[in-house]
Amino acid sequence: MTTAPPIAIPPREIASVNLPPALPMTASAPLMRARDVSVFYGEFEAIKKVSLDIFPNDIVALIGPSGCGKSTFLRSINRINDTIVGCRVAGELTIGGQDVYDPNVDPVRLRRQVGMVFQRPNPFPRSIFDNITYGPRLQGIKRRDELEALVEDCLRKAALWDEVKDRLRANAMSLSGGQQQRLCIARALASRPAILLMDEPTAALDPIATGKIEELVVQLKSVVTIIIVTHNMHQAARVSDFTAFFYVGQLIEHDRTRTIFTMPAKKQTEEYITGRFG
Repeated sequence: MTTAPPIAIPPREIASVNLPPALPMTASAPLMRARDVSVFYGEFEAIKKVSLDIFPNDIVALIGPSGCGKSTFLRSINRINDTIVGCRVAGELTIGGQDVYDPNVDPVRLRRQVGMVFQRPNPFPRSIFDNITYGPRLQGIKRRDELEALVEDCLRKAALWDEVKDRLRANAMSLSGGQQQRLCIARALASRPAILLMDEPTAALDPIATGKIEELVVQLKSVVTIIIVTHNMHQAARVSDFTAFFYVGQLIEHDRTRTIFTMPAKKQTEEYITGRFG
């Protein structure tokens, strides 16, 4: 069986860790491009011909009422929907110019380059150190000094290093909910993704932990492109550069966040933003 090459992604700065080189991506070109993407569950069309460009190092918020297709679209980007029986995707979705639904694309490799953080923290029931190094070890990184440097780098990027540096061998399940979520972000960063998908990452957290995650999201845009699903419009306004409004499976409007929240072009967007429906 021929092993598919990885999708070309922008190079990332990695402290003392050697990973295979990737093709460069200019900032003027979209990192991700969706063209008429539809997602079907059996005969039901959950996403209807969505077209959207996302550029490197932007934070894009997906907003809209429950059941509007935000999470379905998010999960189509790294093909997690593949695990759902009867789910199929039509249209074209590319990352770095590569069609992610090309039969030659390995979904496992794709998910290393398009990481995901879920609504509820899901650390592995093992040490903090092992959580971070699990993916890199599978990718062939074995040297102890490289793994230690990677753990520190990812935990620093996740604003967690100072809190756990003296207990890296502790079970990750002993961390608070907010710390567990930041650990999951650090674990996702360990594979050096080009894109980080976040599906309501603060929904299960208290306001203090939520604030820390929001600060972290803004800081991370220097190293990764972030697409975040949120029901919290204040959160979308605080953290994102661009906002996409979904309604009943359709992308109604996509623009700079300031524009969406102050001068939306569509009446449906205005009604949702102002709380008149949804």
